[in-house]
Amino acid sequence: MQTDIPNSDRTNRHHFSSLSIVFSLLVLITLVAGCGQETSTLQEPILLSDDGGWCWFQDPRIVAHGDHIVLASVASGHIHPDRAGDVDAIIHTMSSGETEVVTLHDQLEANDHATPAFLVRPDERWLAVYTQHHHDSLMYYRISEPGNPAAWGDEQTFVPSEETVITYSNPWMLESEDNRIYNFYRGLDNSFKPSWMWSDDLGESWESGSIFIDVPARFRHRPYVRYRSNGSDTIHMIYTEGHPRDYDNSVYHIYYRDGVLHQSDGTPVASLSDGLERPEEGTLLYQGDADHVAWTTDMVLDSREFPRIVFSVKVGSANATPEENGMDQRYYYGRWNGEEWVVHEMAYAGTRLYRGEDEYTGLAAIDPKNPEVVYISTDADPETGEPLISDADGERHYEIFRGETTNGGEEWQWTALTAHSDRDNLRPVVADGLENGTFLAWLRGEYRSYTDYSQEVVGIWADR
Repeated sequence: MQTDIPNSDRTNRHHFSSLSIVFSLLVLITLVAGCGQETSTLQEPILLSDDGGWCWFQDPRIVAHGDHIVLASVASGHIHPDRAGDVDAIIHTMSSGETEVVTLHDQLEANDHATPAFLVRPDERWLAVYTQHHHDSLMYYRISEPGNPAAWGDEQTFVPSEETVITYSNPWMLESEDNRIYNFYRGLDNSFKPSWMWSDDLGESWESGSIFIDVPARFRHRPYVRYRSNGSDTIHMIYTEGHPRDYDNSVYHIYYRDGVLHQSDGTPVASLSDGLERPEEGTLLYQGDADHVAWTTDMVLDSREFPRIVFSVKVGSANATPEENGMDQRYYYGRWNGEEWVVHEMAYAGTRLYRGEDEYTGLAAIDPKNPEVVYISTDADPETGEPLISDADGERHYEIFRGETTNGGEEWQWTALTAHSDRDNLRPVVADGLENGTFLAWLRGEYRSYTDYSQEVVGIWADR
């Protein structure tokens, strides 16, 4: 079911100029002795938006193409209440340093799960896809003018089925299938399960697919999936059995190619249309248990098009009290070497973001151009786990660190990109598609829940 929504409502634009930001300011600090980290050069970040947020189960969320870096966001309205729930495209023009925030949907839902995902079509038009968080059956989408992600056509919607209750958007295009676009989401036929739809006309119209990971359980159970494509013929997926509050999650990998889902070594499992009957049919790469509960975080492909992944693990939760649960999180790094998965614990991820979502971490992002580099958000020293107490206000805060490995993830060298902050620094993302440089963005402020946050969107050129 497809409808057009006239674009007569306001398309909000907010402008931010890097000329007003002291971007060239460099502050030299020496980190606490004994932490094992290098002296760091800190940059004052570029302000991209004064109100933003995102979830991490939508991608691509940050895409570089031509002269633009486009970043997905959902405003909370913490400054201007009439912006609460605005679904935004943050557009940073690299040549001028100017940033413009364009609202794709005015006040859709004050919830960071409404984050859009972007795809650049062969005709230079941008496709934006977004949904509410398990509230209705509508997949929203808009298509830009050629080469201009600040000018969008009318909003349209697609309904996979009347029974569908939809969440998340993950559009990926495969050249080998005549540029078919697959959009992966959750909730076909009110199933709560990973599902897919497709478009054979570059996102102009859509057809409904099926559920592709089923879970035989007595209660409504949903694997959490992260995706990454080579853009040619393959889409990789890492996933869990369910939400970590409901299940002692492990982590699995499969990939899609030529209509079929495969295990990591190429063994066919099922057609995409039929899907997996249970999560365990994929390749197990990390075995969870009651004291080691995993959740998927990020994935990129290396030069051989093998997946590199980061996931979080909640440690010591089997007998934890509500006050203790989620207070020891770790980041893990995994890579497929062509024969097997090699997985190492990478860093201390610190504590949960808030009680109730005890597995929420500050998150991590892999550099898509250099998978040996990872950016993490943590409120603990990455190597020792000691709390990061800020000199600015005496409080514990999440900071951004850059990690690099030279031996496949076994050992890491950590460098602070923020330090002694008076606010938290959360949910880093790295722009994909850049030919030169590495652009890192994150959220700076206070995160109380996925419907209640007060954050700025900021970014830096991480290689300068």
